Amino acid sequence: MLLRTDGDTARPSQSPIAENGALTAAAGVTAWLFGVRKKTVSLQIGGSSFQQAVLELCPTMNTPYTTYPILNNGHVETIFAARARRTPYVQYDRTILDMPDGGKVTLDAEKANSAQGLLPHEAPVVILLPGLTGGSQDSYVQHMVVAARREGVRAIVFNGRGTANSPVTSPQFYSASYTGDMKGVVAAVQKEYPQSMLMAVGWSLGANILVRYLGETRSNTPLAAAVSLCNPFNLVVADQNFHIGFNRIYDWSLANGLRQIFAKHSHLFYNSDKPFKPELAANCKSIRDFDEAVTSVQFGWPTVDTYYAGSGSADSIPDVTIPLLCIQADNDPIAPERCIPYEALQRNSNCSLVVTPGGGHLGWVSGPGAFLGAPWTNAAVAEWLAGAVKLLKKPALQMNGNTHS
Repeated sequence: MLLRTDGDTARPSQSPIAENGALTAAAGVTAWLFGVRKKTVSLQIGGSSFQQAVLELCPTMNTPYTTYPILNNGHVETIFAARARRTPYVQYDRTILDMPDGGKVTLDAEKANSAQGLLPHEAPVVILLPGLTGGSQDSYVQHMVVAARREGVRAIVFNGRGTANSPVTSPQFYSASYTGDMKGVVAAVQKEYPQSMLMAVGWSLGANILVRYLGETRSNTPLAAAVSLCNPFNLVVADQNFHIGFNRIYDWSLANGLRQIFAKHSHLFYNSDKPFKPELAANCKSIRDFDEAVTSVQFGWPTVDTYYAGSGSADSIPDVTIPLLCIQADNDPIAPERCIPYEALQRNSNCSLVVTPGGGHLGWVSGPGAFLGAPWTNAAVAEWLAGAVKLLKKPALQMNGNTHS
């Protein structure tokens, strides 16, 4: 089922962006002067009665999304959120997991605090998958940890290899399509919390990995529900998008993060039997450079283009068998709207889609936490998770032949 309330569909002009505050402010002024403000619109896909019932329990997603006028631009909202959003400074306990290839990933869970209320051991658990180079230290992740706790859900952050100061002990990082580490993490969390309902939330690259995982595991996943945020879905289009105009700034910035991670562990790749290109990785100017030098090589792709063509998560949507909520922003400069697999999502009644009129990438400076606090998605996702838990606990709830109890 496709529900749509149409408004003014004119796009805001694309204003210059940069990493420093002065140019960010200039971009904000440009957006204010020249941007075309859209009316609040809502687009939702959600075919099953279960999905509709969960959405009815989410007041945030049933209220029009509006951006601050001066942030009425995808670039400005993206940069503002990255630079100015406050962090709740969550304190974590860390667990290091050994992977079969000799590598390691880390899981960060909020330290128990009686003042905040201790969660019972059998409380629902949500695994959080941050974006490329992201981790438990990022503000959007920490806000989600806090929001989940308030809903009685224990959040565990899955840090990819090398991110959030995680150790790297083998010549392998992570990729958009590699789900082996995710499978290991889910198994470890299930073992630690055997009585808990398990769910997952992913952002950006983490969302792509999550949806790929759901498509691969199908009905065999221990997860009961999942949320995908600002998912690129189609890596060929996403790669092309990075080379357009001011999107190159994001490409360079993310490549810089990859260079920093690689620099700490480059010796593992110089001494590997695989044909890595460590010099290119150490000096990469784009994500594509790094993927050519390291990612495509370590996972056996013939070229970086075959890696992109085979690693998007859009093709995984038909195989998703659990409730999946996808939230995208229509002006996301990194996960552009044209990547969204509308038809596949509409055909799979396990999936629901919300597209906001604005929000940028990991921005969503709106809602109860705005202007400097939690993103709009924080409340939306927390409400959806709580609603899913409530409905999935009903005896013998049937969804397309799958029984969840």
